[in-house]
Amino acid sequence: MKDFDLNDDAVFVEEKSIRANCGVFGVFNNPKAAFMAYYGLHALQHRGQEAAGIVTSEYIEEKKKYHFNVHKGHGLVLSVFGGEEILTKELKGNAAIGHNRYSTTGASNNKNNIQPFKVNYKDGNLALAHNGNLTNSNFLRHKLSEEGTIFQTTTDTEIILHLIARSKEDDIVDKLLDVFRQVKGSYSVCILTDDKLIAARDPYGIRPFVMGKLGDSYIFASETTSLDILNAEYLRDVKPGELIVIDKEVVETGKEKSYIIDTVDKYKHCIFEYIYFSRPDSQIFEEKVDKVRRKIGANLAIEKPPPDKDNPDDENEKKVIVINVPDSSNTATLGYFNECVKKNKNLKHEYGLIRSHYVGRTFIQPGQDHREMKVKTKFNVVKGVLNNRKVVIVDDSIVRGTTLKLLVDLIKKANPREIHLRITSPPIISPCYYGMDFPSKGELIANQYHGNVEEIRQMLGVDSLEYLSVEKLLESVPRTHEKTDYCTACFTCNYPIPIEVETPGKTKFEDD
Repeated sequence: MKDFDLNDDAVFVEEKSIRANCGVFGVFNNPKAAFMAYYGLHALQHRGQEAAGIVTSEYIEEKKKYHFNVHKGHGLVLSVFGGEEILTKELKGNAAIGHNRYSTTGASNNKNNIQPFKVNYKDGNLALAHNGNLTNSNFLRHKLSEEGTIFQTTTDTEIILHLIARSKEDDIVDKLLDVFRQVKGSYSVCILTDDKLIAARDPYGIRPFVMGKLGDSYIFASETTSLDILNAEYLRDVKPGELIVIDKEVVETGKEKSYIIDTVDKYKHCIFEYIYFSRPDSQIFEEKVDKVRRKIGANLAIEKPPPDKDNPDDENEKKVIVINVPDSSNTATLGYFNECVKKNKNLKHEYGLIRSHYVGRTFIQPGQDHREMKVKTKFNVVKGVLNNRKVVIVDDSIVRGTTLKLLVDLIKKANPREIHLRITSPPIISPCYYGMDFPSKGELIANQYHGNVEEIRQMLGVDSLEYLSVEKLLESVPRTHEKTDYCTACFTCNYPIPIEVETPGKTKFEDD
């Protein structure tokens, strides 16, 4: 889901801001559909924390027609759906879709941009929730605007709705196949019609998307954590380039209706989902995240081991300690430590940082003092663990480096002897155009220092800094099918899908 920076006079302006990462959920054939969507979104809260929304499809018997109910707002799922009456009286119906939003900075306060989006057109009601970014959105938005389309939001997701409404195909399935063959980029989409729940995934399978079942109810979600919280059964992934339709006939026969949007030679799953985005207790791309993350940590240990004690044979000298930056690097740190200790017994895994889980987004004025206080409210050091010790910090990535620098400064106040950083990803050198919240190329620390790791080390103020190589990262991830491959564009500039430049319709493969 991408935001556009619109002004009062322009129909559209080239999007310049940070990309987004979101979570989607859908359920069909359950009288408690709203409750299921609520809990499903709660399990996807890590994918979006700025806004949430649910749309339900309710059949009004006396009117012999369907009605779509909507509730959405800014904040966490718990606060947006704070009253039980919202789920019991406002969001009635046997089918629902939901969305967690993690937007770009420019339009996060615009309520019109909160998904799911709902429209009423000649064929009935339709609602849509989207995770990903369309890479040809400028071209499509410009084309639709020239044809008279009036946009109500500043997101690329609305483009899909307009394309559906304008499609000349008669059947909804044919309309959707027509639309998704026009859009390019990454998308995992849940669509709710009057009597159907539909899931669609881009041919490259960039973002994760799973399908599950609870009794006679069908469920789609960004990650399997949504299935787990509902005690639902994981059936399979929505295949890349697949469109799945669930309706009453599917419920009765148990056979979902599957259609092919398009095919590609190789899938390009987002490798950063394994490094950071997905929860470690999830299964994505048909593999458990915890297992992959541990392997990533283990390969980092093989490639970039920690320093030893000054005197390895001195039993009185304290061991080198390995700590994680909670919570995203927890699992990878275990993999790193378990591999290291096979060869180096002078290591100890400790909790040197404690994270507060009650810190939300803080809307304070920028400034060094405020940034430092934000880090302090999120983390605190265990001084007795760090004091006079060689400390190895395992973290998942370095983007701008500003927060990590403040974290290192915080750790230094506990008086460690040395600080060594080990990063479970390669240097990030390129922004993402497929749905991740990475800044522009110039804001990335690896570009600011022209890829010079030694200079980055000096800026961070640590005794050593080592990254995992792209080669070792690719060795760490599963190859489930012969077509399985991964997008590594943020590390390599190798974009699998062409990216629009400022002129609508013109594309490029890498950020020049």
